[in-house]
Amino acid sequence: MRGQTRSVWVMVLFILAGVVLGGFIGSVFAGVPALSWLSYGSTFGLSSPLVVDIGVLTLQFALTIRFTVAGIIGIIIALLVYRKL
Repeated sequence: MRGQTRSVWVMVLFILAGVVLGGFIGSVFAGVPALSWLSYGSTFGLSSPLVVDIGVLTLQFALTIRFTVAGIIGIIIALLVYRKL
C-alpha cells in the first residue's frame, strides 16, 4: 500500500510540473504568430476574492484555474513520462 501512495504523489507531482511548464511555454510563445494557439484557453474560478471580515481577522479566498492548450499538452506529456518510469 505504501508504494501505491508514493506513486500517486509522484504522478500528482508530474502533472503539476506539466501544467506549470505548459503554462510557461504557452505564455512565452503567445507573441509568436505561428505558435500563438498554444496560449488559447479559458479561465474558471472567482474573479474577485471572497472577503470574510470578522473584526479582528480578515480572510480573503480566491481561486482561478486557467486551462490552455499548452497546459493540456504538458499534462499529457507528463503522464506519458510517468508511465515510462
